[in-house]
Amino acid sequence: MASLGRLAITLPSAFHDARQCVELARRAEDEWQYPAIWLAETAGADSFSLAGAIAQATSRVEIGTAIVPVYNRTPAVLAMTTNTLDQLSEGRFILGLGSSSHAIMRDWNGVDFHAPLGHVRESVEIVREALTGAKTDYTGKHFRSKGLRLGAVPEKPVRIYLAGLREKMLNLAGEVGEGLIINFQPLGAMPQILAAYRAGATKAGRDGSKDEVVCRFQVCVTDDKEKARAIVRMAFGGYLSAPVYNKFLAWCGYEAAAEAIAAGFAAKDRGAVAAAMSDELVDSIAILGTPDECREQLAAFVEAGVTTPVLSPLATSPEAAEAVFETFAPAAGQAPG
Repeated sequence: MASLGRLAITLPSAFHDARQCVELARRAEDEWQYPAIWLAETAGADSFSLAGAIAQATSRVEIGTAIVPVYNRTPAVLAMTTNTLDQLSEGRFILGLGSSSHAIMRDWNGVDFHAPLGHVRESVEIVREALTGAKTDYTGKHFRSKGLRLGAVPEKPVRIYLAGLREKMLNLAGEVGEGLIINFQPLGAMPQILAAYRAGATKAGRDGSKDEVVCRFQVCVTDDKEKARAIVRMAFGGYLSAPVYNKFLAWCGYEAAAEAIAAGFAAKDRGAVAAAMSDELVDSIAILGTPDECREQLAAFVEAGVTTPVLSPLATSPEAAEAVFETFAPAAGQAPG
């Protein structure tokens, strides 16, 4: 059987409240035996609060954020929170950071979304400095921190992974991060994504070829692919119209589709957005089909360099979402590493 890598699950779930998500985390560790849980942060539960609760409810599973933005929490707060979660999880926490998007930062949070490369770099540098236990003494273009000294800092450095889409952010992720977080990439784009990340690692004097590559996949287990594709178009057309993802789509070789999606969204024409998302495009960014077909698609991404596929169910009920986690559970012998 082809390798499915180090399969993990994503939380929160759209169909479960925070307490129910903690129960899902317990099941992920004990019943399904997933090795890791990666927490998304959009408009549901905030990642750090949920991570703390999960850390107390579990004892073995790794807990990571994929991702927390660097704009709406200061580097000092990120450092304090990371230190706290490292303690609560007894060293199982991984800090995943990124720049997020115009919609989430500018529109939802009222934060000016600019200079993402500089904001990510400086946030990581301050967080790392603070986690050594020394007083911070940092002045950058976007952030500064003077005199912060954390108590009871980690014995081992907390891993920091960075999200990247296009070349410059992927370079930065390889340069200052220790792992890569990606999303919505077509299979054919994996070589250029990994090349950009590893070039950044080489610039920093290290080999990034063995780093963890975490990718969240939208997964729909179904015999009706047409219906599943319609769900993808409805749920993610807006994502692909956002500037960061739209430019990423073009960078991956889908220039015409990206232009048509952006134009349709600007005209408030949802039908045009959906029409621009061809079956081939949808199938390249989502995992759709029978369990065996989904395994085959996941295995292709693992072969291309994804080490940690993170399952995000495309479902219409709590039961259907849980069924996705059950279907691919390592405990069921379906996910050899």
